[in-house]
Amino acid sequence: MAFRSRSSRLAGGDTSAGLDAGLHSQSDAGPDAQPDADPEQVARQICLQQLEHGPRTRSELAAVLARRGVPEDAAQAVLGRFAEVGMIDDALFAQLWVTSRHRGRGLAGRALGQELRRKGVDDELVRTALETIEPDEELATARSLVARRLAATRGLSSQVRTRRLAGMLARKGYPAGTAFRVVREALAEEGQQVALDPDALEALPD
Repeated sequence: MAFRSRSSRLAGGDTSAGLDAGLHSQSDAGPDAQPDADPEQVARQICLQQLEHGPRTRSELAAVLARRGVPEDAAQAVLGRFAEVGMIDDALFAQLWVTSRHRGRGLAGRALGQELRRKGVDDELVRTALETIEPDEELATARSLVARRLAATRGLSSQVRTRRLAGMLARKGYPAGTAFRVVREALAEEGQQVALDPDALEALPD
């Protein structure tokens, strides 16, 4: 995208589905790519288009602007102003993401942290957002996930049931020890006893 030079710059419900939607809905060329376009005006238009689909992290918007060919200085100027007025708020984004994905998808803190870091959220903001999930709440969510899947595994051997249910929890970010503990408790309530298999424990995703 070619822009004309400018002598001065201005100084200054699943919720997660909305947070993710639209990042790639715009063509990289787009209608803004005009030879005489002001780069900051183009950047503002692109950011507003993206934010119509839901909150975005600063890193996500920066990546979109880079793909659209917006110069770095113009992109950072606009992103800075959007952050100043609260249109970009990575801390709030992280809190909403954690709440939505934990309650809606049952994801554990480890998985949520990985998702937020992939979106460019600062580690400190990630840690703060994850602190809103209490250990007891996370354990209760794991038990609820197993309870919903338990009936579908009836008729299988206890080892197969354990492997499938614990694997499901591991994929959602729960530590292997927690996964096996919750599954053993659920199976024990049905009268099935499962011995801890160290090899199976090691085989679960970290």
